[in-house]
Amino acid sequence: MKVPNTAVKNELQTRLRRIEGQVRGVQKMLDEDRECQEIVQQLTAVRAAVHNARLQFMRTYARDCLLQGPELTETERVALVDDLMNLIAKVE
Repeated sequence: MKVPNTAVKNELQTRLRRIEGQVRGVQKMLDEDRECQEIVQQLTAVRAAVHNARLQFMRTYARDCLLQGPELTETERVALVDDLMNLIAKVE
């Protein structure tokens, strides 16, 4: 299922651009021979930003894809929940 909410899509794209900037910052830090501790700290911030973006997206997925769409059968809803749980299991 595609992202039906334009505002959510824009929010995620904004988050991803910010993360992209953070990753470029880490690359620059490496080029500048910055201290390892600073680089690790920035990589940790990137990981947290990706994690938070993933959670926000999965929350939206659950809300927009699982809770809406009354035309879905019980079997289809169960399959969507299973898909969501599989996605969660892959990243934990």
